[in-house]
Amino acid sequence: MGTDVGESTAEVREGFEERKGGPGTSRPVPSPLRRPPRLRRGDRVRLVAPCSPVPAAQLDAAISILTEWGLEVETGRHIRDQHPVLPYLAGEDRDRAADLQEAWCDPDVRAVFCARGGDGAHRMLDLLDFDAMREAEPKALIGFSDITALHEAFAMELGVTTVHGPVVGTRYFVGDEPAQRDLRTTLFSPEERLTLTSPATRALAPGRAEGVLFGGNLSLLNDGLATPHSRLSAAGGILVLEDINEDAARLDRMLTHLLRTGWMDGVAGVALGTWTDCPPDPETIAELMRDRLAPLGVPVLWGLDFGHCAAQLTVPLGVPAVLDADLGTLEALVPVLE
Repeated sequence: MGTDVGESTAEVREGFEERKGGPGTSRPVPSPLRRPPRLRRGDRVRLVAPCSPVPAAQLDAAISILTEWGLEVETGRHIRDQHPVLPYLAGEDRDRAADLQEAWCDPDVRAVFCARGGDGAHRMLDLLDFDAMREAEPKALIGFSDITALHEAFAMELGVTTVHGPVVGTRYFVGDEPAQRDLRTTLFSPEERLTLTSPATRALAPGRAEGVLFGGNLSLLNDGLATPHSRLSAAGGILVLEDINEDAARLDRMLTHLLRTGWMDGVAGVALGTWTDCPPDPETIAELMRDRLAPLGVPVLWGLDFGHCAAQLTVPLGVPAVLDADLGTLEALVPVLE
């Protein structure tokens, strides 16, 4: 493109200014995000389970698929664990955190794939040694849903771009060839996946905006508000949102919470993904989003196929981008990986 990536990212991130919530609560905004290297055949990657237990058959299938991509696949020591008391967790918090940190800090590992979302990412964030992780060379982190907590923490604490894409030990990857292709292209040839669009996109609020892409699952962003490792404000960013199994009233409460706290003040634009099994129906959810978000006076795009859906799009996080609600496109200005 002929543009210095560091300078471009810094310019777009000018809107991310330090906010203060009272004495002693101000936190520095991270420097422009570093982009990890892209994957190449022969690279060593590691699968971890930072959230819920991973179905054994789907985990094995994911390992086979990634091996067919030419990757040398390893798994975290505790990837097949289940918590002894809480069955919705893939083992003890300390073990899930240790697997993730070891994968990130291993200099021979080039990417960390999250095998499943579900529940539990927030529980182990405070067990990560971010000082040690900052010393490691950046690498791709891949996942979505509950992994939103990790995307936010890695942006804020490590200053790295991440990949909002399929959790590989689930049906969102295994057996879903379009999702596999999109993720593979993003990881191996990211310059080929700069523009995202879908057949049913439409503007809930018109316009065009630039900002740094961030976000993911609405429930996780709402749960992380005012907690360590979470951003203090959406200002200057293009927020991507999706969710599953939340009815309209619950989605309304979460959005209203983010609005009333001032967290949404200054957001540049909003790109909305899928709202799978969110009753009563998609059009009601679209009208809810219009009602809550259009008054912000920024572009709001509905209908991008990312999130809990078949053939999901892989979304780059932490890169400067242009949201054009009228054209129905979200375009990264630089690839998410070098």
